Amino acid sequence: MLLIGHRASAQAIPDGDGKDLALSKCTSCHNTEKFSAERHTSADWREEVELMVRYGARLDAAQADRVTAYLTRSFPGKPKPRGVTVAGPVQVSIREWPVATPGARPHDPAVAPDGSVWYTGQANGSLGRLDPASGALKEYPIKKPTGGAFLPYGVGPHGLIADAKGHIWFTAQLAGYVGELDPATGDVTPYRMPDPAARDPHTPIFDQRGTLWFTLQNSDMVGRITPKTGEVKVVKVPTAKSQPYGIKVSSTGVPWFVELTAARVGRIDPASLAITEYALPNSGAMPRRIALTSDDVVWYTDYGRGYLGRLDPATGKVTEWATPSGANADSQPYGITTVGDIVWYVETGVSPNMVVRFDPKTAAFQSWPIPSGGGVVRHMVTAADGSLWLACSGVDRIARVSVLAATRGQ
Repeated sequence: MLLIGHRASAQAIPDGDGKDLALSKCTSCHNTEKFSAERHTSADWREEVELMVRYGARLDAAQADRVTAYLTRSFPGKPKPRGVTVAGPVQVSIREWPVATPGARPHDPAVAPDGSVWYTGQANGSLGRLDPASGALKEYPIKKPTGGAFLPYGVGPHGLIADAKGHIWFTAQLAGYVGELDPATGDVTPYRMPDPAARDPHTPIFDQRGTLWFTLQNSDMVGRITPKTGEVKVVKVPTAKSQPYGIKVSSTGVPWFVELTAARVGRIDPASLAITEYALPNSGAMPRRIALTSDDVVWYTDYGRGYLGRLDPATGKVTEWATPSGANADSQPYGITTVGDIVWYVETGVSPNMVVRFDPKTAAFQSWPIPSGGGVVRHMVTAADGSLWLACSGVDRIARVSVLAATRGQ
C-alpha cells in the first residue's frame, strides 16, 4: 500500500471535520500526498480506511467514519474507467487462487526454487505460500525476530524474494528491517538498518552472486546485504525526495531502480555503490516498477502519465508508448516483468485491471482483463517456465498468466 502519488503539500489539504484525525492517524505510514493522489468514491474511501485500520491505524469505528467522510468530501473521485481490450494473435489463460486469509492484501509475489509461489500478506503481517499443483495454502505469521508472539501489525511485509536454498527474504516496511524466513521452522532472521535514517525498506532482488539489493522508498536510499557475512550497507540516492521503488539486476550483475517522484532511473555500481541517475524527458513521469529484457534494456511503467517507457543504457535514449487504456493518470500502469524480449505489465487504474503484452519488435500491444478485477496488481514476476505471477491485492488473490501454445519470447 503505502503509496505516495502526485506531488502535493500539507498546505493543500483542505480544512473540515475529520482533518485532525486524518493528519494524526493516517500519516504515520505515508504523507498527505496520498490523499490528493488517490481520489476515490465514497465506497472506495471506506474500503481504504478499513484497510488502514486492519493494517494498524489507531481509529475506532466512529473515528473511521469521520475520516472516511472527510476524505470523501475533500478528495472526491469517480468510478474507475473500463479497461481497453486490444485483440491480437496470442492466447493466454489466467487462473486465480484466493490467499489463505481474506483481508491479507497480498502485495508482492515470488517464485521459489521448488515452484511454490509466495506472497506478502501486507495487511495481516504474514507471508503466504501456494502450491500451484495442489492448491494447498500455508500462511506464516511473522514472529518477533527472536521467535515468540505473532505481531499482527507494525511489520508491514512488502516485497519478497526466494534465495537459492528456498529461504524467503522480505522487507518489513513498517518495522524497518529486511527479514529472512526459514520455511522449515518459521523463524525469521532480521537484518537491521545501519543508519537510523534508513526506514521503509521496499523491494528486494538478488544478483547472480547471491547479494541482496533493495530500495528504501521514503528514505531516498538503496541498500545491499551480503548474506554470507550479514553486512548491511545503505547509501543515499543523489536526488532528494526521489522515492526509490522497483529494482532489477542486469545480466552482468548491475542493479537498476526507478525513482517514483523524481522522474529518474538509477544504476548502482555493485562495487562502490555509486549511483548514476538518468533523468526522464518528462518531469511529470512517475516510474513505478522496472523490468529488463534479455539485452539489458530498461523498461518501466509510468504510473502517473499512463505510459510504457524504454531506456537504452548504452545511449541514454528514452522512448515512450501510450498504454492502451489511455495516456493519462487513469490507466496507472504498475507491475511489470519480461519474458525474453516481450514486455508484460498491468494497468491498475481501470476496472477490471488489464494484463498488457508489448512486443518491442513490432510495437504491438495486446491486452486481457483479469477475471476477478485484479484490485491493483502492484508487482508481477516471471517463473522459470515463462508463466507470469501476479499479486491481486484488492481482491485477495494470486494469479497466474500462462501463454497458450507459447513460442519462444512470448
